Amino acid sequence: MLEVGPGTGHATRRLLELGADPLVAVEPDPALAAYLETALGGRIEIWIAPLEDAKLPTATFDLAAAATSFHWVDEEAGLGKLFSALRPGGWLAMWWTLFGDDTRPDSFRDATDSIMEELPPSPHEGSGKPRLPLDTEARTVALRAAGFEQLEHELIRWSFEWNTAGIRALFATFSPIARLARAHREAVLDAVAKIAADEFGGHVTKPLLTSLYTARRPDRPR
Repeated sequence: MLEVGPGTGHATRRLLELGADPLVAVEPDPALAAYLETALGGRIEIWIAPLEDAKLPTATFDLAAAATSFHWVDEEAGLGKLFSALRPGGWLAMWWTLFGDDTRPDSFRDATDSIMEELPPSPHEGSGKPRLPLDTEARTVALRAAGFEQLEHELIRWSFEWNTAGIRALFATFSPIARLARAHREAVLDAVAKIAADEFGGHVTKPLLTSLYTARRPDRPR
């Protein structure tokens, strides 16, 4: 199995639990790669490179997965790399978990809007355009152009509760906040934590939306 951009390894741990062995992870950040090596006790093989530059073997993997990471990848180049790396009949799964769902109320989002509106958008969000994970037409076109078939898309609506420390840690992973200078980042996170503690009693429940795409490399040659 191949995982693209494992980050801190949340999905990686679950993939290992489900029997992914061996598991190769392509991670562009050397610091995250070092963390994963220690945290997972050498249970995965880590290649330090952006997916676009990684030297992937051809027709090798049964499954490739990207958990809320593919918006960092050049889509055309990345999908071409994964198509080539998968064995004929192999599967691709890529998904994004969005911390909010426009179809359901989100009081914590409303309470923190004034903080987040001052920050640049995430890479998977475009001004005035559908968020990349939800633009199913564009993702379908890109997957077909890369040669994939049996495309399916599923939206999974769910919710989760965090305490004050947990919601602060969650917001620290959001790219608009993570990219800030340290002092600015800490001030933003402190403001988020204060809202959670003062206005929500330290219990924040947010609606979540996971957008999942699956596709298969054909058994026959392209």
